[in-house]
Amino acid sequence: TVPSEITDVDKFISLSEHARECRVKRLEDIVKLKMRTPSRLYTIKLSADQAAQVLKQLKCEIVET
Repeated sequence: TVPSEITDVDKFISLSEHARECRVKRLEDIVKLKMRTPSRLYTIKLSADQAAQVLKQLKCEIVET
């Protein structure tokens, strides 16, 4: 199955309640967050500042890659 890309930050945060983990991949100018739920993989691309704020609100284990 193909990962689902989300653009809504609030939806991504609410989905984190059901997630096993969230992986953080830091690229040059953006940060990609990948969240694994029992049924799907969700991704979101954010700026570094936005990502720092979102990571504080996530309710799952955070893994830096």
